[in-house]
Amino acid sequence: QVDLVESGGGLVQAGDSLRLSCAASRSRFSNVAMGWFRQAPGKEREFVAYIARSGGNTNYADSVKGRFAVSRDAAKNTVYLQMNSLKEEDTAVYYCASNIRWYEGAYRNFDSWGQGIQVTVSS
Repeated sequence: QVDLVESGGGLVQAGDSLRLSCAASRSRFSNVAMGWFRQAPGKEREFVAYIARSGGNTNYADSVKGRFAVSRDAAKNTVYLQMNSLKEEDTAVYYCASNIRWYEGAYRNFDSWGQGIQVTVSS
């Protein structure tokens, strides 16, 4: 199991940018695909972004494609989510996830979740 700690959330206005960070506690970080999910009030948790363990392949939910960018720094055991042109509908608790895989038609997390961090976008 990999312990994950998110940071960087907050309250911003529509059109602003934020960068979320997720620090992993173990070197196993380098052996698994990582990514982000989010959960808005009253909705199910949904996939946001995926990055392969090598960092060479990324994928995004259609709702954030072109605005969000996921990256990882193996030296720091950290994965990032750069969020640009934020919209009110991006308001959610964002969760870092380790060991993401494509399974039964969706990206799913097969290991640890972070504690979640709130992102609020106001108009």
